[in-house]
Amino acid sequence: MKIILKTLLIFILIVNCGCNKSNDKPRIAIAGLAIESSTFSPAKTIEEDFNARVGEDVFTFYPFLSKDSINRNKANWIPTIRGHALPGGIVTKEAYESLVNKTLKMLEQKKPFDGLFFDIHGAMSVEGIDDPEGDFITRIREVIGYKTLISTSMDLHGNVSLELAKQTDLITCYRMAPHEDALESKKRAVDNLLERLENGKGKPQYKARIIVPILLPGEKTSTRIEPGKSLYAKVNPITKSPGIIDAGIWTGYAWADEPRNHAVVMVTGDNKKSVSEAAEYLAESFWSVKDDFEFVAPVASLEESLDLAINSKTIPYIISDMGDNPTAGGAGDVTWTLNELLKREEFKNKNGPSVVYASIPGPELVKKAVELGVGKNIEEYVGAKVDDRYSPPIKINGKIKFIKHGDKYAETEVLVQSGSLNIIVTKKRKPYHKETDFLELGINPRKSNIIIVKIGYLVPELYNINKGWTMALTPGGVDQDLFRLKYKRIKRPMFPLDVFLKKPDLSVKLIEVSNKKLK
Repeated sequence: MKIILKTLLIFILIVNCGCNKSNDKPRIAIAGLAIESSTFSPAKTIEEDFNARVGEDVFTFYPFLSKDSINRNKANWIPTIRGHALPGGIVTKEAYESLVNKTLKMLEQKKPFDGLFFDIHGAMSVEGIDDPEGDFITRIREVIGYKTLISTSMDLHGNVSLELAKQTDLITCYRMAPHEDALESKKRAVDNLLERLENGKGKPQYKARIIVPILLPGEKTSTRIEPGKSLYAKVNPITKSPGIIDAGIWTGYAWADEPRNHAVVMVTGDNKKSVSEAAEYLAESFWSVKDDFEFVAPVASLEESLDLAINSKTIPYIISDMGDNPTAGGAGDVTWTLNELLKREEFKNKNGPSVVYASIPGPELVKKAVELGVGKNIEEYVGAKVDDRYSPPIKINGKIKFIKHGDKYAETEVLVQSGSLNIIVTKKRKPYHKETDFLELGINPRKSNIIIVKIGYLVPELYNINKGWTMALTPGGVDQDLFRLKYKRIKRPMFPLDVFLKKPDLSVKLIEVSNKKLK
């Protein structure tokens, strides 16, 4: 009997210890809205464009927070709303307020929190608000308080305003462009948050922020080539230094005309000297190579790009239709390039060089094509419903080769052949980044002579199959020729738009601990 009682007592103690251990786990919320918004595009982004994940569905965005993951079991996670929209035009005030208020309501209902993982891009523009991410995090602070530790993850093409820098505690950003390390960076933000909660050190004692007056398009700051490759290679070693938690270089977002749009360096840690020196080192490193940044691939006019592609002895030859790149904030429906293609004599015969154009929205054509079916001829206007500044809607006359339903972005895709042009027409805009995007429409991109994609630098899959590549300087809401954009509100002087008579002040600026709203 004594043995039974002793065993029972031990069992109760084990259970109680387990419960206490579980209860000791930190409570960490998850929230964030992510988009690149071009203020030079007439497009508008609405709430449904964010495809917001709510509650438990938020976890599906983070493999490192799966049910069986180490990090998932280190805390009691409280996901609220995480929305991620395709880059596009400015976000409507209505959409922003709706998503923010829904998030704040959930945070209010579920507080208190020990930490919050704030997952954003950093280049969201909203009607009537100059600094949406700064506004969002400040309003979050007003709900959850200033003791909660906030760790922010960002795209390196985002903007770190003073308010955002102040209200966050830990901050990190991608170190690769293209962003092959996106999930790795988000995990790093979570790891840093958990570590500071576990070791009891909490908020870093020092946050250094330095404005670097540089504004360059992402296609000039790729980490595939120099000087971006070597510049960003300096970041990780710095984070291993004693007294430093993390460091980042933000190149900023070039297609929004707001005071916060510029490059920034930030370093966080507990050693004032180490943090300050690291920040100044990275800022000086960035400024010293500013003149060395070049486009990641040869750049030419569309006409020159087509001539190169037609005369190429290897296939596929890829042309980036950069000005209307929907993954940078373009409307995705500019018809200027398509109009030029339809004019080319080389493509008017079906036996000409095989060309794939991806893509152009045309909901009327898509609807008619579905009614007619594959194999039928079709004639209908496409494009320029959002951005008609450079070219009007274009009439396509051709044969329906393929129809595909159920795409996450496009909803319905139609492949129309006109001469040797294979034009992908979508119900809604869609970026074409993966080989399967083409294969699922009956197109083998590796056997096509020319592929024209609304994109800037090629993402890994397209980069790996190209046998020739030119980035075409085409018009649109994300024009790569920044000198053609009419900036009115960014801080001046700004490289490369202005001449600097003297070197800018790149001395460290220490940011206050997040304990109140900026005055």
